[in-house]
Amino acid sequence: MPCGPIYTIDQTFADPQVQHLEMARPIDHPKLGPLKAVGQAINMTRTPEPEKLRPTPDLGQHTNEVLRELGNTDAAIADLRARAVV
Repeated sequence: MPCGPIYTIDQTFADPQVQHLEMARPIDHPKLGPLKAVGQAINMTRTPEPEKLRPTPDLGQHTNEVLRELGNTDAAIADLRARAVV
């Protein structure tokens, strides 16, 4: 059974194992500025974790792209927005 200490955020980043495994990954957030997040504990050779993580998208940030991928035209998307559907 795996076990370990329960840390606060600052203790997590200060942990020697977290530092040794380079689990603290930088993120450049467009609104919040530079941040650090804890990356994956398991690193695989063929699918390495990127040195920098991407920020999570804002609510609705990719709506138009997703709707286009589903076959909607710009006019249809504009209609959806005008009717407050999206």
